[in-house]
Amino acid sequence: MAGHVKVRSERERTRLRRKVTIRKRVSGTAERPRLSVFRSSKHIYAQAVDDTSGKVLAAASDLEQALKAELEGKTKKERARVVGKALGAKLLAQQVSSVVFDRNGFLYHGRVAEVADGAREAGLAF
Repeated sequence: MAGHVKVRSERERTRLRRKVTIRKRVSGTAERPRLSVFRSSKHIYAQAVDDTSGKVLAAASDLEQALKAELEGKTKKERARVVGKALGAKLLAQQVSSVVFDRNGFLYHGRVAEVADGAREAGLAF
């Protein structure tokens, strides 16, 4: 996978190598989807994926209009936690209470960990 994408930096190449290793072991199903997190320098995105059918069950990001008012004036870490809570609420509405966490090659630290904590606060188990 890392060889198929034009990589901009050594740091990104390292992340993509970690991502491939993680994805060999982590896979989502309809009952227990994969909660994938992506962070850019400005924004945070999370989605729940059923890998057996290749469908995204729910997604949330700090760019959503529904979250705009709640995110106003918050730090990036606080925004990440709100995104995790929003995704957790969407999944619970679909009767999904358990997920597999995919950090997408990012270190489990900072905003990535905040998304996970927010999803746990919403009631997801992983």
